[in-house]
Parts: sequence; C-alpha cells; structure tokens
Amino acid sequence: MLTLPPSVRIYLATTPVDGRRGIDSLAGTVLSDMALQPLSGHVFCFISKRRHQIKILFWDRTGFVLITKRLERGCFRLPREIAPGATHFDLESPELTLILEGIDLHRSRRRARWTPLDDTHSR
Repeated sequence: MLTLPPSVRIYLATTPVDGRRGIDSLAGTVLSDMALQPLSGHVFCFISKRRHQIKILFWDRTGFVLITKRLERGCFRLPREIAPGATHFDLESPELTLILEGIDLHRSRRRARWTPLDDTHSR
C-alpha cells in the first residue's frame, strides 16, 4: 500500500493518454487539461488508451518522478462513473493501490467519510 501524507492528493485523469508520453508531455497535460500545478507535489495518474498501462507523475522537490506499470493481462478501469465535463477526479491511496494491482473498482462504493465541523459550527 502507498503511504502518503494527508496533504498529498492523488488525481486520476479521466481522458486516456498515449502510453508513449513522457514527463514533459504529461506535466503539460496536468497544467493545460486538468488546470492543476504539476510542481505541487501531488500525484497525477494517467491510464493509456489501450488501458493496459498506467503512468504516475509527481514532483519530489528536486525533479519529476514518472512511474509506469503495464499489465501483462487485463486492463485498468476507472474506479467510478465520470461526471460530465470532468477532466480528473480524486483518489485515495488505497484506491490507487488496488488499481495498480489490476483490481476493477468500477462497482465498488466508497463509504461516507466523517469530517469535523469547522469552529463556527462547533459552538
């Protein structure tokens, strides 16, 4: 399982990419298509058009890191329905781990998460 601090967000692009794309091209996609900052330290994931390959891009303060995984059998699937017009959606670390294992999360449901109220509502 990936262990990331809570401040690091994981984004999965909804549009498939060419599996031959490299760091500069994917960083450009983060900036132009996803409207996010590639130097933010967040993790950006891209599934190839044939869905047998996933690329993970992040900035680690000294340079970009690009991780590629190719399934020898089967394909990656997006874990849930895509909202119309969405360019990306957030993943949690356990979801990314399962996707990397080739597990289909399409029909899985995420349980509602508890979030604390801000100070204005706690009084």
